[in-house]
Amino acid sequence: MLIGTCHCGQTGWTLTGDPGPATACNCTLCRRYGALWAYDHENERIQITGWPSSYLRAGPDKSSLEILFCPTCGCVLSWRALRTGEDGRRRIAVNLRLAPPDAVGDLPIDHFDGLDTFEDLPSRGACVRDLWA
Repeated sequence: MLIGTCHCGQTGWTLTGDPGPATACNCTLCRRYGALWAYDHENERIQITGWPSSYLRAGPDKSSLEILFCPTCGCVLSWRALRTGEDGRRRIAVNLRLAPPDAVGDLPIDHFDGLDTFEDLPSRGACVRDLWA
């Protein structure tokens, strides 16, 4: 089990099983947060702990997700889909930067173009540990 906590320890998440690669997205929110995401479905392999606050993107577009963050220290915990899929499951991603570095350091980083094309970008061959070197 992988555990991530905010800086003050009041909120966090758990992810059971293999987190897969970390995803770095370049959308207007993710590039500002500097988050690295691991995905699953709410209350399946991912559980949120504590009582996070949420942020919905303002603007002309209808939001499809909310950002969960610690109301005390401000750390970004996750994003969560606002609507369930056809299968009744809700997509969620947790910020791997809240996990201990040794637990996620060897995960490869995938890049996603959330700004323009909504497509995967070519791999650069980096892993999470490379960001901290």
